[in-house]
Amino acid sequence: MNRFAFSPRRTALAAGLLAAAAVSTSALANEQEAAAAGWDDPVVFNMVRSPGLKDAPNCARWAKGRVSIQKMGGVEEMTVKVQGLPPNTDFAFFVLQVPNFPFGMGWYQGEIRTDWQGKGQQKFVGRFNQETFSLAIGNPAPAPSVHPHSPFPDATTNPLTPPLHQFHLGMWFNKAADAQKAGCPGNVTPFSGEHDAGIQVLNTSNFPDHAGPLRRVK
Repeated sequence: MNRFAFSPRRTALAAGLLAAAAVSTSALANEQEAAAAGWDDPVVFNMVRSPGLKDAPNCARWAKGRVSIQKMGGVEEMTVKVQGLPPNTDFAFFVLQVPNFPFGMGWYQGEIRTDWQGKGQQKFVGRFNQETFSLAIGNPAPAPSVHPHSPFPDATTNPLTPPLHQFHLGMWFNKAADAQKAGCPGNVTPFSGEHDAGIQVLNTSNFPDHAGPLRRVK
């Protein structure tokens, strides 16, 4: 008889312990790599259905979003996940001064497209922390007019603007026609690359105007 034979139960237990040790070692290695790179835990927060839709109860009534911001050295990676939206539809995403009208200064990030379930996801890389700001110092400077015939033509000079922080987020229908198709108001707004967007559907009005969620990212 082999005195060193293991029962199936002991063999399974040993295999489980080895697997757990491997996972623990891998997790520790990832944590050490993140620490070495100067990465902190991500800042995570929600986006809510825009209060501007209060008079349109059937417009994107289940819309919501979840944002995660991970520091990556001198920049941040912002991951935006949205759901409860019209399927196969494009939306324009902005960093904002305040979440609701009149919105203040805005910074266009890009588009998020939903799938057949009305869910979408996008990653943006940039400065998304308590240092996020815009400025225009000195005299007004000339700017190109790329969309002179849009509903909201481009400005050809800038206003004088001291350093101005933007800590909020907002998302609009990329086209007013898409909003109407989804049973929403068909107002045309400038919040898209061609300045012919629809209405805002998500924002961070669950945070105070002067304390938007980007301010939490150190």
